[in-house]
Amino acid sequence: MNEIWAVVHAEREALIRDLEGLPAERWDTPSLCPGWDVHDVLAHLVDDAKTTRLGFFRRFAAARFDFDRYNDEAVARERADEPQRTLASFRAVSHRTTSAPVSKDTRLVEAFVHGEDIRRPLGLSRTYPVAHVVTALRYQLGTRVTLGGGKERAQGLRLTATDASLAVGEGPEVRGTALALLLAASGRPTGADELTGPGASALTRDGGLHHG
Repeated sequence: MNEIWAVVHAEREALIRDLEGLPAERWDTPSLCPGWDVHDVLAHLVDDAKTTRLGFFRRFAAARFDFDRYNDEAVARERADEPQRTLASFRAVSHRTTSAPVSKDTRLVEAFVHGEDIRRPLGLSRTYPVAHVVTALRYQLGTRVTLGGGKERAQGLRLTATDASLAVGEGPEVRGTALALLLAASGRPTGADELTGPGASALTRDGGLHHG
């Protein structure tokens, strides 16, 4: 558990460093989350860091148990008028260890996937700890899409990581880095050459359709 939080805190700090000098006009760059720009994703991460078990239940009920509504309301609540103020809020909560009542592996999913939601459209890159990316990927593959996972996307496919000891599932193979597989399983678009194999198009057919 402590190891997960150490990774999450390191990823939050890295994202803060990447965004500190971002020009004002780039904050409205569309992210990999449809309908959200880079500023929106950061606001979501602020809310994610601040969320507690009780707060989650209360606000999820207020959102009529609709995850997209819950997330959109969170973004509206945490997005400041100025992006640097939102970044300051993120910095202030970056070392918290509170969470919604879910597996702590989701904290890794949030850190890696949302990190790429922001970085890729901005032309930024980061090398993530592969072992923890694999942990996040395994979680996504066991979690239904309606709960923010990617179980149904990967059903009937064999996913093979080219940078880790991971080969899961049965069916047409999809090969790529653990990060590329994680992004695709999470409904994010990937580069044309990041995933190969006869199952690649099936895994990415609804890329980018989901928040969270």
